[in-house]
Amino acid sequence: MRIVTLTEESKQNLLEDLLKRSPQNYGSYEQSVASIVEDVRIKGDEALFAYTEKFDRAKITAENIRVTEAEIEEAYQKVDPKLTDVIRKALVNIRSYHEKQKRYSWFDSNERGIMLGQKVTPLSRVGVYVPGGKAVYPSSVLMNIVPAKVAGVEKIVMTTPCSPKGSVNPATLVAAKEAGADEIYKAGGAQAIAALAFGTASIPRVDKIVGPGNIYVALAKKAVYGFVNIDSIAGPSEILVLADKTANPRYVAADLLSQAEHDEMASAILITTDMELARQVSAQVDGFVKELSRKEIIQKSLDNFGYILVAENMDAAVQAANDIASEHLEIMTANPFEVMTKIKNAGAIFIGEHSSEPLGDYFAGPNHVLPTNGTARFFSPLSVDDFVKKSSIVYYSREALEEIHEDIEAFAKAEQLTAHANSIHVRFEQ
Repeated sequence: MRIVTLTEESKQNLLEDLLKRSPQNYGSYEQSVASIVEDVRIKGDEALFAYTEKFDRAKITAENIRVTEAEIEEAYQKVDPKLTDVIRKALVNIRSYHEKQKRYSWFDSNERGIMLGQKVTPLSRVGVYVPGGKAVYPSSVLMNIVPAKVAGVEKIVMTTPCSPKGSVNPATLVAAKEAGADEIYKAGGAQAIAALAFGTASIPRVDKIVGPGNIYVALAKKAVYGFVNIDSIAGPSEILVLADKTANPRYVAADLLSQAEHDEMASAILITTDMELARQVSAQVDGFVKELSRKEIIQKSLDNFGYILVAENMDAAVQAANDIASEHLEIMTANPFEVMTKIKNAGAIFIGEHSSEPLGDYFAGPNHVLPTNGTARFFSPLSVDDFVKKSSIVYYSREALEEIHEDIEAFAKAEQLTAHANSIHVRFEQ
């Protein structure tokens, strides 16, 4: 891996380099995605089936688009029982963590006859998109469905691409069944996002769409935002490790590569205060790459967006980490909890040498759907909050309103909104 001294200039160059990965730079694909979305909006199933045949080479119809219970049962027979058991264990942790995020309606009243509050209501229908192309991620099925179930969403509709023979990956189906998906449809790509957003004769319209996907899926979510809500427009995966001389270079190297293997656009960055550790990690990375199964993808990721930055001190390292605002941030230092208190921007923070990032991907419980491309400066991980809406509650008695009606009328008149003022005034006409 390239080793660079951390300066203001090198940091800015890195930030500019990372921004090239942003979904906001996918403009060349937007027109083709917009055409697909509009076709599905107007033609419904006709367009959905045509695009599925074109892109997935699968002949899907109204009769076979929905995954049946028989297909799910068949999936259980194909999946290793040990994996099913692991999925169930992970579900316990994920559900337990997200149950602690639940919010409840609240009301506050006083003796003057005023009651204010907030009513929390689950979304009625949520669409979960699950990729099915280069790789299959049953863990993402769990992470997207569980918080929706905990929130109390009435219906969870899942879509995922199928094979040319019309089959869906068995592990994906088992994870969906275990997590609690209500309906599963064989549809992928931008056409599936459009179907969820606008509804077709086969796929019901939803209120929100969540889940990862490729460039076409990301741009389709961007295109339908406003017709429905979305979780985010996710970019490629990324990891940043903060380490000092006490870190184990083999651990650091292994963790960097855990994200580099996702795709060629993934980012893996080490910021350290020790040049010797930087050299050792670089050597360990070279050794691992030769052994790992996705070595071509990993090498391209490292060549494009892999960096080792050597900082003058830990304060400078932390500042750089906050500026980068990585999706995953690992802290391997002598005092990791102290460093953690200084972190302002990160999707998920992993503390200590035994809290490797894949722990969060699969098993610990916190959601692995995280903000990417620096958006951890203002976005949060997927949570139960993403699947509820909040309504403000206002009640005033006549007596309570009488005390302040002239203030409201004066405010409205100052804005030249006389109908607003009159709405209050008529209640106190002599």
